[in-house]
Amino acid sequence: MPPSAPVPAALAEVVARRPKRADARRNHDALLDAARAVFAAHGANAPLEEIARRANVGIATLYRNFPTRQELLEAVYVHEVQALVAHATDLADEPDWDALEAWLQRFVAYTATKRAILEELAGGTPLLATCFDAIVAAGEPILRRAQHAGQARADVIFDDVLRLISSVTMAPGMDPAQRSRIAGIAIDGLRRRD
Repeated sequence: MPPSAPVPAALAEVVARRPKRADARRNHDALLDAARAVFAAHGANAPLEEIARRANVGIATLYRNFPTRQELLEAVYVHEVQALVAHATDLADEPDWDALEAWLQRFVAYTATKRAILEELAGGTPLLATCFDAIVAAGEPILRRAQHAGQARADVIFDDVLRLISSVTMAPGMDPAQRSRIAGIAIDGLRRRD
């Protein structure tokens, strides 16, 4: 997670688990990156040994950082949400439509991880609602900015946009290239036409 990314208060507990020592932090971050890739490719029940191997650490290091699979899933999810939120900040100086399109493309990447672990997280964790609120707080102003500039359709609300993009990108069996193509078509449909 980028150090400059704002941390919503309710996510602070998960983020605070990140180690303080530089070497431990590198292992922690490598595990999150590897887990995101492995979960996206093989689902939430993928072998933890594969995650440790891809992170180039031992399984004991994985368990030291994430004692349970649920903690790892939550950390991966929060890490993805934080990256999405930080991306909104990074786009502050971009032209209105370009910022919206870039943020929605990053949202598409987030949906790949979400799809892989959503079923495991749906067991009542309050993180889902907190993460959703953080996503709305980051993305909704970008949509409004493009709408006020006359570059995005004025007849949509942010919830419409999230549901549209999620519905076309979270379908099972899509390869990344197809997901990106379909998302591009959906995003283009949000552009205002005179």
